[in-house]
Amino acid sequence: MNTGTILITGGSRGIGAAAALDLARRGFDVAINYQRDETSAAAVAGQVRALGRQATTVQADVADEAQVEAMFARLDADAPPLAGLVNNAGIVAMKARLDQMDVARWRRMFDINVIGTLLCSRAAVKRLSIRHGGRGGAIVNLSSVAAVLGAPAMYVDYAASKGAIDSFTIGLARELAAEGVRVNAVRPGIIDTDIHAASGDRARPQKSTDLIPMQRPGRAEEVAAAIGWLLSAEASYTTGALLDVGGGR
Repeated sequence: MNTGTILITGGSRGIGAAAALDLARRGFDVAINYQRDETSAAAVAGQVRALGRQATTVQADVADEAQVEAMFARLDADAPPLAGLVNNAGIVAMKARLDQMDVARWRRMFDINVIGTLLCSRAAVKRLSIRHGGRGGAIVNLSSVAAVLGAPAMYVDYAASKGAIDSFTIGLARELAAEGVRVNAVRPGIIDTDIHAASGDRARPQKSTDLIPMQRPGRAEEVAAAIGWLLSAEASYTTGALLDVGGGR
């Protein structure tokens, strides 16, 4: 039986929002982290409650250590015990070659996509690991098929940040394997969400069907189903896995 609270970073839209609903249907309570869009986070929380589960919204910039610690402290006080974490918060920037990028872009990319994942995972481990008195649980990191393909002439910095997530997932899974905490990653391909607007091409999913063996972009709900399975008791012997949800790409 699935019990406890799953924290989803960047849970107010896209894959994060779809994951919140999938997890609620699986019997989990959900904590929805957001940075700015409180209205969307509250709407997702309302949908979770309509499914009969508890929902909490928590504001924090995952790249800020103090805000991450405060977020977990609030969950300790206000939500059912933590059962898992979905490191979903992430950004992409405008399509560009490496020689067109600046250091500020790289720092923000790695601060959110990598440092944010490490900060939230560290806080979760202190609550989940039996070494720290926890009851065990699971962490799912959001990587990307870009980590394998490299995203040349688009956003190699984003691909590099997701490559770091792959390495982190494998290492942390082995570090925590005997402490009751499973760690896995989902690597989405081209998914029809609004993240593509940040790269300057909102219509990219529809224009990229020729690049996808299944000839269509994925849906957020399809990625959410993979996340939900990895967090569930059904995946009790799965750790260190990098699960591609990319239509064969």
